Amino acid sequence: MNLRQYEYALAVADEGSMTAAAERLRVTQPSLSQQIGALEKCLGAQLFTRTPSGVTVTVAGRAFLAEAKIATTASRRAITAARAANGELAGELIIAVPMGLGARQLPQALGQLRNRHPKLQVTLHEEPDPADMERLVRQGTLDMALVHRIPAGCTFDIHPLGEEACVAVLPKGHPLLSDGAALRLEDLASEGWIRFRRASLLDDYLARLLADAGLSPHTVARASQISTAVRLVAQGLGVTVVPASAIPEGLEELACPLLPSLTEPVLVGVRRNPGSAETAMLDHLNQQNWCGTGLLCQPATV
Repeated sequence: MNLRQYEYALAVADEGSMTAAAERLRVTQPSLSQQIGALEKCLGAQLFTRTPSGVTVTVAGRAFLAEAKIATTASRRAITAARAANGELAGELIIAVPMGLGARQLPQALGQLRNRHPKLQVTLHEEPDPADMERLVRQGTLDMALVHRIPAGCTFDIHPLGEEACVAVLPKGHPLLSDGAALRLEDLASEGWIRFRRASLLDDYLARLLADAGLSPHTVARASQISTAVRLVAQGLGVTVVPASAIPEGLEELACPLLPSLTEPVLVGVRRNPGSAETAMLDHLNQQNWCGTGLLCQPATV
């Protein structure tokens, strides 16, 4: 057995198909199938069940892949550490972030990181649910997490970055947008609302806000992305509340501040004993503007 076989098995599990995994890995399908077969023979267990539409992971496969992920992550970190000792940042940096959090600041920080360290690859886990977040932390496959609240069981070192505000988004020409005054949630009680995927962190947050205000407005649509929800609002389907920084460029005029102000702390969790890549990313995140009123802030100068 070798790490390359582990990576092959992980790719097959991710893609659910030998063909798709072979394309991703840039190897031939017969070669990939041969390597998976050799791995299963060495383990004495079947990792995948072959079906006409692809493959599914067996019980034994799930147990093996959990440990294989840890092994490949450890290998990646060992290579990154060795190269960093020579002043070169390479390898992979894995970051988890909920939907809409740091929607402008995070890409800016990643762009700056890329400019300085072009060989460093970044993987984002967007909108992990609490169970996924806990699993990523437990398996040691997560390097950093951008969060509003510290996840249960998280042993990362926590660094505060600032605050992020939520704003109401209304259709263009809506009477409540005319004077630019701050709105209360009660002002939107009779409006149709654009909500988000059930069980998403953002929709849970909206549900708590509405419940605390004693409101149960009509939901007219649900979206899985903030940009989609804002564009639905722009077309007159309803109203919504989103993080200010997540509003797509060109649609900022649809945003209106809320009263009382709805702000959440922005925290970044970094794994214990971080490497040079995590330290560099933390530095770039600290350089961003986390002033709480994302639409009113000017970009940070670096």
